[in-house]
Amino acid sequence: MKNKFPSKGLYAITPNGLDANTLYAKVEQALQGGIALLQYRDKTNAAEEKLQRANHLHTLCLKYSVPLIINDDPDLALACKAEGVHLGQVDGSVQKARVLLGDSAIIGVTCHHDISLAVTAQQQGADYVAFGRFYNSNTKPGAPLATTELLTQAKTELSIPTVAIGGINHINAQALVNMGADYIAVIEKIFLANDIKNSCQRFNHLFEA
Repeated sequence: MKNKFPSKGLYAITPNGLDANTLYAKVEQALQGGIALLQYRDKTNAAEEKLQRANHLHTLCLKYSVPLIINDDPDLALACKAEGVHLGQVDGSVQKARVLLGDSAIIGVTCHHDISLAVTAQQQGADYVAFGRFYNSNTKPGAPLATTELLTQAKTELSIPTVAIGGINHINAQALVNMGADYIAVIEKIFLANDIKNSCQRFNHLFEA
């Protein structure tokens, strides 16, 4: 599905702590809201449960033609036939993930607030890079590190898409899009929203402005 890798949009990342059926229901609402990418991020469940959930989420994503990205775990991505994997700086190399998952896999890399990490990731064959946190968040607490100027710099130094993450909401997201973020990655303002579909649609409108 790499040739269907969308050029921009809302990048939904699943939260921890949900039971399986609640997770599936919330993800389907997000898919109905028009998310561009879904990342399955799970820091709590055992391997067998993760695989079961990943398989179910992949089935949902295929229904809506949305790529599924697995957080931190190339082996899980391979096992559930996901479209790609997202790697942190300590999750192994892009090259190893590429060998495991193949040329068509979407591989993203966390680059925090460091353009040099992003340049290196691009040279190693990453398909996108993620910067952040831009704002304080519960998922990644602490003072914001990345700036909107980093997104502008990335536009001049990189040829692959950029993702902005960290404390993003419907109000502060517009500045990130305006400064060049190709994707905005969101957890809480999607999956804790009273109306998930509507929340996603509101984020998507920011890319149309």
